[in-house]
Parts: sequence; structure tokens; C-alpha cells
Amino acid sequence: MSRVGKQPVPIPDGVKISLEDGKFVAEGPKGRVTETLLDGLLVEIGDTEITVTRSAETGDLRAKHGLMRSLLANAVTGVSQGFSKDLEIHGVGYRAQLRGREIRLSLGFSHPVVFSVPEGIDVEVDEKAGKIRVKGANRQQVGQVAADLRALKKPEPYKGKGIRYSDEIVRRKVGKAGVAAAK
Repeated sequence: MSRVGKQPVPIPDGVKISLEDGKFVAEGPKGRVTETLLDGLLVEIGDTEITVTRSAETGDLRAKHGLMRSLLANAVTGVSQGFSKDLEIHGVGYRAQLRGREIRLSLGFSHPVVFSVPEGIDVEVDEKAGKIRVKGANRQQVGQVAADLRALKKPEPYKGKGIRYSDEIVRRKVGKAGVAAAK
């Protein structure tokens, strides 16, 4: 049995769970998340917890058992607590400004980069500190938006300029002058 899959998912107070047309729907104070159920996996909703069981012991279902439980747990956690990713902007003159549902970024290009924030995602920008916080109920969507923002200007290894995750460590390289001085 899958160690992750056999664990029940607790349902916190204020979260409504339902099954509609092969979809798992979780609604809570932070929003609404829908997950498509995988064939062959049975989802049972109790009063205080959700359990996932498989209909057969095939290799395919065994592989997906823990995945389905994790997706459902992320949906429940997302609608009750939410998820967030923090990004930092490093570089002289690099900055971000929030204008409605768009982020205007100055990243050293000849033009400002405009990033439109998708529905279901909230963004907070601290212009002074150069920090961006991406928040939402859907864990996958929060991670994807943060990755898309980072991809606009990845941190480069020589000066460390660019957009990085707050917990990311950028390995710095020695430039040409440093190599010549080391010899």
C-alpha cells in the first residue's frame, strides 16, 4: 500500500468538499479548487476526513495512489490556508510596480516588461525592498506564476542580478579579472 496514499486527508472547519462529474471540488475562505479524479481511484468523503483507495492492485494505480491523495490534500490546504511564493529582485535599477492586475518590471532591458496576473492569483509588490509575493489557493498555479516571473530575468552567476526565489542560493562565478589575478 502507498505510504502517502493510505493517509487520510483531514477536512478543516469552513471547507466544503463535493464530488461532481468525476471532479473533486473544495471550497473555502481562500477560494475554490477543482481537481480531476483519476480513473480507478475511489475517493470517499467522511465527516472529518477524505480517504483515497484503489480499485485494483495494478502498477499504474499503485503509482497514482499517492499522487491523487497529495493533489486532494493540496486542494484542501489551499482553500483553507492558501499558498505563497516569495521572489526577490536584485540589480541596480531593477524594480517592480503593481498596476491593477499587471506588474510593470524594469529589468535592464530597453523597455519595461509587463506581466499580467492570471485570475485566482493575488500579487503583493514591495517596491522599496524589491520583493514580490505570489499568493493563491491552487498550489500548482502559484508555483507556475512564480516560475514565469523568475523566467523573465533569471539570476546570472557573475553579479547575481535578476529575479530569484527568496530561499534560492545563486552560485557566483569569478569573472575574467578574478581568474587572471588568481594565477
